[in-house]
Amino acid sequence: MKRIAKAHWNGTLQTGKGEISTQSTVLNETQYSYKTRFADGIGTNPEELIAAAHAGCFSMALSATLAHHGISAGDIYTTAIVDLDMQALSITGIHLELKATLIEGVDEATFTGIAEGAKTHCIISKALNVPITLAVVYGV
Repeated sequence: MKRIAKAHWNGTLQTGKGEISTQSTVLNETQYSYKTRFADGIGTNPEELIAAAHAGCFSMALSATLAHHGISAGDIYTTAIVDLDMQALSITGIHLELKATLIEGVDEATFTGIAEGAKTHCIISKALNVPITLAVVYGV
């Protein structure tokens, strides 16, 4: 299975602009720019999209892990906070904040252990440290 997203950028880093689109068209030529990434512009940015992907993936992984333990998931609310080091131009960490409804018969320690396992096995958690390949077509 493959999932596809496309980005177009034109111009310099600080004055240029671009659009991001996804295969599903949920994002369809959604604007991004220097201001949306490093200031307060209107649009999205790569780090925000990583946070959204991680929050969604973790929530689903937690639901699956609970089901694996015979536990029905209640409401799961996840916030992912991406820490960006502007000096090093790198993501230094992602903090997940989980809020969930109480599940009858599951104590906090058990739930926390299951959540830690889901964090480890979440596809996006694993993807953030994988080999990346590149194919280049130049002169289009």
